[in-house]
Amino acid sequence: MTHLKIGDKAPTFKGTDQDGTTHQLSDYAGKKLVVFFYPKANTPGCTAEACDLRDNFERFQANNYALLGVSADSAKAQSSFKNKYEFPFPLLADEDKSVIEAFGVWGPKKFMGKEYDGIHRTTFVIDEKGVITSIISEVKTKAHANQIFG
Repeated sequence: MTHLKIGDKAPTFKGTDQDGTTHQLSDYAGKKLVVFFYPKANTPGCTAEACDLRDNFERFQANNYALLGVSADSAKAQSSFKNKYEFPFPLLADEDKSVIEAFGVWGPKKFMGKEYDGIHRTTFVIDEKGVITSIISEVKTKAHANQIFG
């Protein structure tokens, strides 16, 4: 679905999180960055995925990773989701879909026989120099941290 490939420079993005704080790619220079896109806050699959990342957060920190969740939810919805599950990482409220479209994860989907446009659950791992080192499109929501660490 995404036009990006391993070895590509990550898109230079800019978005605001649940608290209105701006995040951009350059903020994470010198760290590995996991950008995980999920369809909707507080839904079962998205909750399982984000909770698995939360439960492995110390492992990510120990390996110089930062995490950034992204969906098209409002800042209020992202804030509620983050607080309810005590996520230690920011969630971008990408209502204008600028970050989602920069990474190419918006497009046609099928669910229960219906077709619609939405976010494809995809995770990008970006190295310290801003290069994509991994793209995970078949996300295992309950074991996502293990997929990232390979």
